[in-house]
Amino acid sequence: MLSSSRSSPLWPDTFRIPERSALAKSLTADVCVIGAGIAGLSVAYRLARAGSRVIVLDAGIVGGGETERTTAHLALALDEGYAELSRVHGDDSVRLVARSHAAAIDEIERVASEEGVDCGFERVDGWLFSSPNDPPRDLEEEYEASVNAGIKGVARADLAPLGVFLTGPAIRYPRQAQFHPLRYLAGLAAAYERLGGRIFCGTRVVEVRGGASARVETEKGLSVSAASIVIATNTPFNDRLVIHTKQASYRTYAVAAPLVVPGPRALFWDMEDPFHYARVQPGDDRRPDTLIVGGGDHKTGQADGAPEERFERLERWARERFEGMGAVSHRWSGQIIGTSDGIAYIGRNPGDEENVFIVTGDCGHGMTHGTIAGLMLPDLIAGRSHAWEKLYDPSRVRAGSLARWARENLNSAAQYAGHLAPAEVSSAEDIPPGSGAVLRRGFSRIAAYRDPDGTLTECSAVCPHLGAVVRWNSAERTWDCPAHGSRFDPAGRVLNGPAAAGLSPVKAASKPRRGVKRAAKKGLRRRTAPRIGKKTG
Repeated sequence: MLSSSRSSPLWPDTFRIPERSALAKSLTADVCVIGAGIAGLSVAYRLARAGSRVIVLDAGIVGGGETERTTAHLALALDEGYAELSRVHGDDSVRLVARSHAAAIDEIERVASEEGVDCGFERVDGWLFSSPNDPPRDLEEEYEASVNAGIKGVARADLAPLGVFLTGPAIRYPRQAQFHPLRYLAGLAAAYERLGGRIFCGTRVVEVRGGASARVETEKGLSVSAASIVIATNTPFNDRLVIHTKQASYRTYAVAAPLVVPGPRALFWDMEDPFHYARVQPGDDRRPDTLIVGGGDHKTGQADGAPEERFERLERWARERFEGMGAVSHRWSGQIIGTSDGIAYIGRNPGDEENVFIVTGDCGHGMTHGTIAGLMLPDLIAGRSHAWEKLYDPSRVRAGSLARWARENLNSAAQYAGHLAPAEVSSAEDIPPGSGAVLRRGFSRIAAYRDPDGTLTECSAVCPHLGAVVRWNSAERTWDCPAHGSRFDPAGRVLNGPAAAGLSPVKAASKPRRGVKRAAKKGLRRRTAPRIGKKTG
């Protein structure tokens, strides 16, 4: 049943996704999918087309997770680069990588056409260009690797088409695409429901049990029994360790601004570190084209400097390259789950029962990796093999990725030093309205947040996943775990896994102090950026 509609705070238009009601009683299905983003709904839609009885559960709303935060590049030119992917996976596997992402773009185009989804899907060229400090050989190696990967029509160019900005040599990738991700997801959800599928939102799953009596349990004590279960929640919350040692969480930043003159219809990526990416969301009679630019990636919970500085650097980069850029209207960040070998994990969950499947490790391409899951998992669930099964197998270990695996795990281990670090402020009295900080109280670490009215909320600062100390994210107003990327709202409620539960409350929220309340009334509060998505698409 649909309830009221909710407009996204993230995209600069007035599009609204209908909300779905919560699970009201225990049910039975052939497949239970956890997560109503592009991965979960792509899987559910294809299963429903094949005649399966499918139930989708989500703790939030349709598209309310990382799908809402994507900048929506539909590309088979991947962030990792084909030169590196070839080194790690080998030439034959890399051809399958390119083929699978091309098939995902084709599938999105097919769904939009056949299901009548008005999402502005259009084919555009993608352009990769080097930064001034990059050796020319890097771009040439990527071109040769792209040709070897079987990408049709890939070509060298003297310049990327950025008007007055001279990019230098570039690579053109034809027949990439762009679309409005939330409009697409709304149409995909509606098509799935027309096939008899059901979606329940506001329904948090707290336990997953595979095997002969497979079922998922919700925090309200209800359950869905199913023959198979798919966890499509950006990162699995049902695993404590195994899969999380092979991937790492990153924050990526984005800004959007109207264009006074029509912008180029193309996707753009440079080779800086961290790199930048941009595209133009087409306007209509009521609004101009919107430039969407992203970059500034860093490990979640490990930002160097204030988030505002990253937004400012993105804006400067964009203004040098795009004519007619107006004032920035939206700023946001998204969560990227990178794997040790540069492509997603899609398949049976390692160390679990045979009927539990996961989709994770988007590697900055959640829109295509999520769609690939929809093309693959129905076959695996039905007991059939698939041509991409070994490529995306979550149990895989690639020898060429072991060095990165070791670096990422050493980085995660180093984050436990937060238990020994000094307090960020000497007292909760020093925390301004609308902000948070980690306090030390005896041997305990406290995550303290003071809301705009001055009310203080205190939770344990220890992440319930594996015990690292969280850090305050001023851009998103969240508590972020620097070890494995779990994220929590100011009150400690879990937003992103791998944590399955929130931060433990320390005490009831205190009443605001008189001075703090007076300051809040006068507007003396810290300003934070509005939320809105890397090419987490």
